Amino acid sequence: MREADTNEDIHALALQALAWALAEPRRAERLIALTGLAPDDLRARLGDPAVLAACLAFLEGHEPDLIACADAVGVAPGRLVAARRALEAA
Repeated sequence: MREADTNEDIHALALQALAWALAEPRRAERLIALTGLAPDDLRARLGDPAVLAACLAFLEGHEPDLIACADAVGVAPGRLVAARRALEAA
């Protein structure tokens, strides 16, 4: 992450990535299946660093999704990876 990134920046980026992942039904189903998170868990725990990190790890697990998501939210893929690391360390 950049030096200027705050926890709020990291959370906002992760929420953007989660919204992107859930926007396409097949990808959303895959995210739910692979992370083990139920839709109710996602809604209830949107601010939970572990949930946000799981979403970013899901994207990392399929590089085309990671790259497409990064493009959609206007960051380099490495920023999403760094955000996951920061969330896991929180």
